[in-house]
Amino acid sequence: MTKKENTDQPKFPHRGTGDLIPHIESLIFASDKPLASADITDLINNAFGFMEDKFAQEQIDAAIEGIVEKYNSEFYPFEVKQSGGGWQFLTKKEFHKTVAQLNGEKFLKRLSSAALETLAIIAYKQPITKGEIESIRGVSSDYSVQKLLEKELVIISGRNEKMPGHPLVYNTSKNFMDYFGINSPEDMPKIREVLADQVIQPTLIKPADFEQPSALVVTDDGELVIAEEEEGTDEQTNKEEGTEEQGI
Repeated sequence: MTKKENTDQPKFPHRGTGDLIPHIESLIFASDKPLASADITDLINNAFGFMEDKFAQEQIDAAIEGIVEKYNSEFYPFEVKQSGGGWQFLTKKEFHKTVAQLNGEKFLKRLSSAALETLAIIAYKQPITKGEIESIRGVSSDYSVQKLLEKELVIISGRNEKMPGHPLVYNTSKNFMDYFGINSPEDMPKIREVLADQVIQPTLIKPADFEQPSALVVTDDGELVIAEEEEGTDEQTNKEEGTEEQGI
């Protein structure tokens, strides 16, 4: 007796957004790259192409909002987040150390200080040429730029036709945005915001800092007579106070 093949048509969702949720979840989960809302809409409509009315973008967006809210619950160790220009499942930051035991350190942590410095310049100054990077850093950046290209954190986006020699222009990549959980360079923190978050240690001022040093009195023999002067001053003060008391 052979197994009967299941030829039933897949159940298609009703018009409510709640019925769309598991289908959208399966797409985001199965995708090896972030899925944009427009791509999800096309995939859903292609999957249920026999339907007379296609799902509108607003319906898909409403369903995604429901998914985001669902996985924001403390019950789940992961969430659905927009990163790298699309939606994807990501473990929550509280579980970073645990997941790191499985995956090891991310490749970005193995970048040298020079490469990280170069990456920061590209991120905040893009589009930018290698010559402009080197004018900011003050040293050659050939090796750092090459490493960033190998790790697909930056890309060559064209040439600067206005500069002599038409040098190559560099921008950050989608991998860069995906790693840092942003959707565009505009989402990066402003430099002034980063500096504002730094703790500035106040300068402590003591009253003694404003006191004038005592005058140094030196005799003909080269001896200091500060103590004698202070004692004399104290004796003179005592005499004055005694005179005032006698007058009273």
